[in-house]
Amino acid sequence: MGLGSFIKKQFIDVLQWNEDQDGVLAWRFPMQDFEIQNGGSLTVRDSQLALFVNEGQIADQFAPGLHKLVTQNMPLLTNLKNWDKLFDSPFKSDVYFFSTRTQLGRKWGTPQPITIRDNDFGMVRLRAFGVFSYKLVDPVLFFKEISGTREQYTRDEVELQLRNLVVSTMSSAIGGSGVPFLDMAGNQGLMGEKIKEALIPVFGKYGLELDNFAVENISLPEELQKAIDTRISMGMMGDLGKYTQYQVAQSIPLAAQNEGGLAGIGAGLAAGVGVGQVMADAMKSSINPAAAPVVAPAVAPIAASAADNPQAKLASLKGLLDQGLISQADYDTAKAEVIKKLVG
Repeated sequence: MGLGSFIKKQFIDVLQWNEDQDGVLAWRFPMQDFEIQNGGSLTVRDSQLALFVNEGQIADQFAPGLHKLVTQNMPLLTNLKNWDKLFDSPFKSDVYFFSTRTQLGRKWGTPQPITIRDNDFGMVRLRAFGVFSYKLVDPVLFFKEISGTREQYTRDEVELQLRNLVVSTMSSAIGGSGVPFLDMAGNQGLMGEKIKEALIPVFGKYGLELDNFAVENISLPEELQKAIDTRISMGMMGDLGKYTQYQVAQSIPLAAQNEGGLAGIGAGLAAGVGVGQVMADAMKSSINPAAAPVVAPAVAPIAASAADNPQAKLASLKGLLDQGLISQADYDTAKAEVIKKLVG
């Protein structure tokens, strides 16, 4: 090469990336016909990494800092070029910068319901969405697997692939965890941790590190939601006998307001307790037939004698007093008569 041609060449003394555009993960320094001046400088900021690529081969990787570009600092490039001694002439390589900043608040979601296998409900179809954060930690893997020789590669492009990975991993992560769906649905933090565990190696294959993964909402089919609501209601009812007694107690003030209500309230109370006992025994017999007690049809006799039940009469009188239908004096007099009959 003649001296004139050498003078016409344009050399680069400083290589750096200011990250002017948000969301860019990989950026190639514009070389065109330029060559890097031997002894020039490379500035890699704290949130960056840099790769030198020579004729399609990754030559050297540079961590954050100010680097002087001489052969002593680039042993891999020197080996590729077969330079067995120091060189003073310019050289040409593609330089790629990578952003290692944590990408926060990235959204994920299931555009269509996904089907998972659950021990309680069998097959469950659900939708979910949330946020995740990640960062680039291995530029060599990212360059080889994703960005390649493109001028730049953005997070929006890589996240199209990442969201698909999230959705495809959810089914196996939840189904294979052994944790019942109801426990996960009630604790979205637990579900997020299970999915994150499965996603960490998936992200790692591309030179990315999954920093956080959160499930913000889970949407279930209407029929499954109704089944869950029914199960919750049964759990809240608990003992059927106590539940029946509570219902009867609630009805006493209402019966006091109706003609004939007080006369039959004792019968109603006794019948309610009897029915509650029958229901409870029926439930026990369906679960364990051998342990089912033999119950005589005693509901009618109890109901017939309930009008003489002192406790029922006292409850009736208290209902009348609370409703303002009798005075305190009337209540005290009637109460004394009932107690007198009770103690003889």
